[in-house]
Amino acid sequence: MAAAAAVQQEETPLSRRNHPCWTGTPEVYFHKQIDNSRLRKVEDPNRGREMRQFGIALGCLFLLVMTFAWQHFAAIEYGYKIESLRSQRDGLVEMNRALRLEQASLRDPERIDIMARRLGLKSPDANQVIRLDTAMPERSAPVLASVTPIWVVSSR
Repeated sequence: MAAAAAVQQEETPLSRRNHPCWTGTPEVYFHKQIDNSRLRKVEDPNRGREMRQFGIALGCLFLLVMTFAWQHFAAIEYGYKIESLRSQRDGLVEMNRALRLEQASLRDPERIDIMARRLGLKSPDANQVIRLDTAMPERSAPVLASVTPIWVVSSR
């Protein structure tokens, strides 16, 4: 019981500090009608000039920043375009290489000879080949176009 009374005595000064009985002066507001209809704002010519100069400076700064940003983003866009065209070029070079290899394998004389023999064809005899263009044009005559000799193979 004595311990409870001692604890109660210690709490009393703390509770007085946290909750003062006097909170200060009350705030009182009075409603007052103010008529500003007769007041006129006087234009300050210096302020208008300063605001125009500030606006022009701000506009120049904005144009400078936008030009820099436009160049930067255009450079990035061109970089992406160049990279995509490079990859497209590499793909086309690879396709060209593959097509050249296929062309070389299809033009192989051994392959053509094997396919001809499968179809029942055989090599022509010496008397079956007749050359049509045996005369060479004169050297003094003008030549408009040159024609390669034509070989005809007849089957008799």
